[in-house]
Amino acid sequence: MKKIISLLTLVFALFVSCNTDKKVEKKTSEPEKKNILFILADDYGYNDMSFRNDSFYETPNIDAIAKSGTVFSNGYANCQVCSPSRASIMNGKFPARHGITDWIGAREGEKWREKKRFSKLMPASYKHNLAHKDVTLPEALKEEGYATFFAGKWHLGEKGSWPEDHGFDINKGGWDAGGPRGGYYSPYSNPNLKDGEDGESLSMRLAKETVDFMKANKDEKFFAYLSFYAVHGPIQTSKEKWEKYRKKAEKNGIAESSFKMKKFFPMRETQDNPVYAGLVETMDDAVGVVLKGLKDLGLDKNTIVVFTSDNGGVSAGDAYSTSNLPLRGGKGYQYEGGIREPYFIKVPWLEKRIEENNTPVSGADFYPTLLDLVGAKLKPEEHLDGVSLLPLLKGETINERPLIWHYPHYGNQGGEPSSIIRKGDWKLIHYYEDGRNELFNLKNDLSEMNEVSKENSELVASLKTELFDYLKEVGANFPKKDPLYNAELEAKHLNKMATKKLQSLEKQRKAYLSPDFDPKNNWWGSFQTID
Repeated sequence: MKKIISLLTLVFALFVSCNTDKKVEKKTSEPEKKNILFILADDYGYNDMSFRNDSFYETPNIDAIAKSGTVFSNGYANCQVCSPSRASIMNGKFPARHGITDWIGAREGEKWREKKRFSKLMPASYKHNLAHKDVTLPEALKEEGYATFFAGKWHLGEKGSWPEDHGFDINKGGWDAGGPRGGYYSPYSNPNLKDGEDGESLSMRLAKETVDFMKANKDEKFFAYLSFYAVHGPIQTSKEKWEKYRKKAEKNGIAESSFKMKKFFPMRETQDNPVYAGLVETMDDAVGVVLKGLKDLGLDKNTIVVFTSDNGGVSAGDAYSTSNLPLRGGKGYQYEGGIREPYFIKVPWLEKRIEENNTPVSGADFYPTLLDLVGAKLKPEEHLDGVSLLPLLKGETINERPLIWHYPHYGNQGGEPSSIIRKGDWKLIHYYEDGRNELFNLKNDLSEMNEVSKENSELVASLKTELFDYLKEVGANFPKKDPLYNAELEAKHLNKMATKKLQSLEKQRKAYLSPDFDPKNNWWGSFQTID
């Protein structure tokens, strides 16, 4: 009997030992050396990928990140234009707090009159570079022994406030400019990126530079930040890709018209721009080059991959490139089309992948999330508005908190001076021209067509108080009335936009879709931003 008991005890001990080893093995499957690949697109809309909408655009590589990671379906940029959102990723603060509330270079105060839009307000002043006193995300990672690399669009200040001045060891192509000055094909007219052979793709070049960095640092911890200039205007593509998407648009059925006049600008309402679609696909091809590079280097299992955008797709103003429907508006706008973005995080070693999460999150959350994921100590004194999303990635929850946007400016695309608070399913927009408020329930009304402020006056008052308490706390700047405002001149300007401008846009759209379209055999120099 004793022998039997001893034998059973031994078997049980072996069983426990084996199971304990399995648990240890699971825990140690998390790599000791964790890398980060952060991919940021420019002006890239929520629905400009086949992952969400396979009727026109083709983006298999971006889709692959979404399908192998966690999709944050309520993921937001921190502003409807680029520089403020990019700063929030770097410092974990909302724009009202860090002070870069418009794209750097935009007219402010009385200078706004130079745009000849005859607006009611003079836009607020804003900061013109990323603050050196802030410890940025790359600087925080450098403290943890990371090699840091930047490629592409920066637009967070002039020389002295370039990527290398804020924590990046290497800078390939980041400088003052908010768009590709030389276009998407070499020569680039970029002081921080050597020209390639004539016709070399800018997106592909940035991808290859990123792979070269990862290869050189494959035995070290690295933070690679690939910030595409795509898909910002001027929109450009190859003849082959133009023809592919022209035929696709034709097969889908070309609508007689695409543009409708909104408050300040005509807005595109169809996804049928073959030039823009070609530019999107080239960016996706470049994403594929980087993902393949990770795998070929054997780094795909220990590298976090993030993909997002800095603001919504351009449906009005700039190059009038795409439609964000069913989301309302686009780049520059206070509606969801201007701020809701692709927002994907892939963490290969998490035991259970959460495919989709509906919690409202923003670009300011990347800073603490990435520190948390690599096991670094958080810096709550720096990322004051961002929170770690690691619990969400594990299937847990985080405390409800408000997300706040502050854009006291007129967008080049037709957005209005406004501030926004989202809390839970509710979104309040406060307008500075007339002091009105709009309230939407995004769970029931994603397209923001049903304004319900009158039916919810107490909620409006509560959200507005919370919004302005925050703005007051951080010392936000506000627009001022223009004493020279002339309603007749503004009406004349808006009539011109609703007639001549709209007609020229429809004419250009039809030209892009014509089988006979020929940009004088110069495919990478012909598609310039429309004034």
